Amino acid sequence: MSYDISLLNKKAVKAVLSLPKSTRIRIISHYDADGISAAGILCKALYREGFDFHVTLMRNPFNKGLDRLAKEENSLIIFSDMGSGQIETIEKLSSKVIILDHHQFLKKEVNENIVQINANLCGINGNYEASGATLAYSFAESLNQKNIDLSFLALVGAIGDKQHIGGIRGFNKKILENALEKKILSENVGIKLHGKSIFDGLFFSIDPYYKNLSGKKEEITKLLLKMGIKPETKIIDLKEQELTQLHSYLLFKLIKAGCHQSILDMTIRKRYHSESTGYELERFADLLDACGKNGHRGVGLSICLGTHEAFNEAEKIEKEYKQKILDSLISLEENIIKTFKAIEYFYSDSSSLGGVVAGIAMMYIMKGDKPLFSIAKKTDEIHVSCRGNQELVKNGLDLGGAMNAVSSEIGGYGGGHKIAAGATISLDYEEEFLKKTDQIIYKQLRGKNEGSM
Repeated sequence: MSYDISLLNKKAVKAVLSLPKSTRIRIISHYDADGISAAGILCKALYREGFDFHVTLMRNPFNKGLDRLAKEENSLIIFSDMGSGQIETIEKLSSKVIILDHHQFLKKEVNENIVQINANLCGINGNYEASGATLAYSFAESLNQKNIDLSFLALVGAIGDKQHIGGIRGFNKKILENALEKKILSENVGIKLHGKSIFDGLFFSIDPYYKNLSGKKEEITKLLLKMGIKPETKIIDLKEQELTQLHSYLLFKLIKAGCHQSILDMTIRKRYHSESTGYELERFADLLDACGKNGHRGVGLSICLGTHEAFNEAEKIEKEYKQKILDSLISLEENIIKTFKAIEYFYSDSSSLGGVVAGIAMMYIMKGDKPLFSIAKKTDEIHVSCRGNQELVKNGLDLGGAMNAVSSEIGGYGGGHKIAAGATISLDYEEEFLKKTDQIIYKQLRGKNEGSM
């Protein structure tokens, strides 16, 4: 039986409006594009109702984060883009709680002081049809219909979580259609290229990532001069014929790299622009992701809140962040991958960066027949980020389930989606973790394949 999301939203709204306007509402959200978008929506919606707020953007709300939270005095805590996977700890908090999450849940029934709005409990696929930001928006719209102008941030979050691959669908699509109808968004068809010049656009292109082109000055300069395009030309000043020629070449590069059809379909596609900010939504999501995962979470939240000065700062941060990703992707092209029977992995200096690199590599570098893991070693623990693809998920892959099962068994913690997940474990258990994870994923994929034979 599915829960009714509109009834849950009304219950959450009632919990908010029952509080005095002098209440400072606590917001805990994830630090990626989806989580920051969700936090931005909640901040604006609550502020419009006269409430103050205190926001923390976390990498993971596990032991340390929730321990600190438990020591605070809060009347209401809203968890966005997280919470369902940490429900047992959250139930111990003394305050009222609202959870807006699209990740896999642990419990359907929760304490009476908690309103759990989880997409998967409401008959909505949390992997592809709803994100933390679209759930936050749904709540905000229930709080006040005027919050419809925040729908662009909802779609920024969904796109940031790659839920546009294969087409925006389900719960997300309803929000998109309404935003287009209300002129909050406009659309056009084009390829993803951003930068002060065409050279910058190609050099810093990480998604799509073009093998032997992205991040390589000489190759880009050679290509552009061959096409008769000056590298310093602004993208907006390219002639239609030049743009068509360039688009065709870039698409050919992806085909030659063996990219899946769903990725090719996303290269030249409908793109949506926020009328209030002028930004294309995927571009906005990239800025948020760069800020969140490069240690500038406050800047990311500031651009969601519309702080004009923050956009220039975010663009500088994005360039630095993309350079780090490019360095890692170029290294992956040089075959630093280690292979097990059912998984592949590499080592990264940064846990957050490693997850991003793994996701991009799965789409543009790897064969895609095995999920890719990033391993980041810290002083006494290991942070794991893993990524699959939709084809592997269709064949039985469940990374979130595997991360939860293995990490729990060896005293760590983990979880996430079927297609993308993470874990934190003790440094002493690296080899055991990899072997056990490999066994579980081998059984997941083999079981599905055998069942279809």
